Amino acid sequence: MITRKKEHWFLMLFIWRGSVIPKILPRLGLLLIVAVLVALFRETLYHYNMHLNPTPFTLFGIALALFLGFRNSASYERWWEGRKAWGAILNTTRSLARQSYTMVDGAADRTLFINYLIAFTHSLKHQLRQTDPGDDLDRLLPADTAARIRSAQFKPAILLKEMGGWIQTVRTRGVLDSPRATNLDSNLNILSDMLGTCERIASTPIPYSYSVLLHRTVYVYCFLLPFGLIENLGWMMPIIVVFIAYTYVALEAIADELEDPFGLLPNDLALDAISRTIENTLLELDGRPLNPTPEQENYFLT
Repeated sequence: MITRKKEHWFLMLFIWRGSVIPKILPRLGLLLIVAVLVALFRETLYHYNMHLNPTPFTLFGIALALFLGFRNSASYERWWEGRKAWGAILNTTRSLARQSYTMVDGAADRTLFINYLIAFTHSLKHQLRQTDPGDDLDRLLPADTAARIRSAQFKPAILLKEMGGWIQTVRTRGVLDSPRATNLDSNLNILSDMLGTCERIASTPIPYSYSVLLHRTVYVYCFLLPFGLIENLGWMMPIIVVFIAYTYVALEAIADELEDPFGLLPNDLALDAISRTIENTLLELDGRPLNPTPEQENYFLT
């Protein structure tokens, strides 16, 4: 995720790092070449009547902007829902850690439960990014438990089961009474809901046919635009066409990044940083030393 303070309005016109320009620059370069060729051979185009009336481009551009706006709104809604889910995970794990500290006597029991919470956070991050959680499981859990979790397909769900088993164990031993056990289990249900929310976002993208239609329409519009503007703009046409195309292509590129908020692209959620924050706040609640936070590089948090 890009974390950068806003610069002066004039300096923001020239910001490169943190924008989508590096990603779309080859496409804009190709469009610039096409526009320059159209301007260069405009007399030939006039001779064969290959120029277009600009009026349809104006009307169609408005409609295309509305469709792109809808696409960006849908993608941002997915991004924001994912961020709210991880905010709820932070709040709920804090509540569970606090409850375990005030309701359960026995430092070893509390430490194990808090490690379960930290392992759940990291395993969910790895599941969403389809990476290996083995190192985090090994450092947080007993060897036999870590081995059992590693062999599971849905590791966060199994960790919720382990935490439920922990609650049952301490209740059976008389360390925790039934009403307090019910309170802890209610918060586990919230974690289960947030797990399901993240899985739903990750497994249900925006319909592919809709994305393909919008993608084709944007590029067909942009590459036909030089033929519609050459008669009125002359040699200024390539500059105007590239600027218009930058708006449409950049909006589509941003929507593509936001559609899957759990990846590693610059505009995706910083799950590594969020997971470290959750781990450190739980460690602090348990009275343990915090892990060092790595320095941020290139305005990006992963």
